[in-house]
Amino acid sequence: MKIPHIHVVPRRFAQCLIFLFLLRPCLLASAQNVELKGKAQLTRNSRPLADASKLVVWLTPLGSTPAPAPPQQQSSQIPKLVQKDKSFHPPLLVIPAGGKVEFPNHDPFFHNVFSLFDGKRFDLGLYESGTTRFVQFDKPGISFIFCNIHPQMSAVVIALNTPYYAISDKRGDVSIGNVAPGRYQLHVFHPSVSPDVLQATEREITVGPGNTYLGTFAFAESDLELAHKNKYGRDYDRPEPDSPAYARP
Repeated sequence: MKIPHIHVVPRRFAQCLIFLFLLRPCLLASAQNVELKGKAQLTRNSRPLADASKLVVWLTPLGSTPAPAPPQQQSSQIPKLVQKDKSFHPPLLVIPAGGKVEFPNHDPFFHNVFSLFDGKRFDLGLYESGTTRFVQFDKPGISFIFCNIHPQMSAVVIALNTPYYAISDKRGDVSIGNVAPGRYQLHVFHPSVSPDVLQATEREITVGPGNTYLGTFAFAESDLELAHKNKYGRDYDRPEPDSPAYARP
């Protein structure tokens, strides 16, 4: 009787085949993900601005669109909002919801950082040159940050539970990569644009291989980010040269 020839697949080769079979759905899924692009155009007094940065665009899933894994902040990646020359540096931060921000004081006098608006509410009190504070932004939201001593200081921290976001560069270019197809709500923010205008720009979009352009975001800047009260809801006091908030140590 003739014995049929049996091909024996080497064990390592078989393991590779199994690995590729299991990996195939992931490769197909990532191949379907797309990069979304848009353009920010900012004007002031009807004149175009050369710097179109600081526009934040993000997406939240709608309906049956799977929610992406929320971004996580590593302990070694805590960003800093530095107080220097009576300003916050940088003036805008986007972090994962639940993440922390460090607030070091690099000025030779006291600061009192606070936020009493939507997002994270906190008051760090007076703290001197060379010291620092930390704040955890435990839920998604937009936090407007000020100093209770120096009214010209302002910054924004946006905490997001989605990895699908981008901040426009100086040219106004916006790019959100690796977005899964589906339905999303599009959100936008700029610190110098009216909240009503920003809210009117929000809309539902459908992401797919043939629909990757978010459009042009045209906004007129205002002095919105400078209009605020102190932490007591009152106008700022006049500077007192003898106060420890202004005197050098």
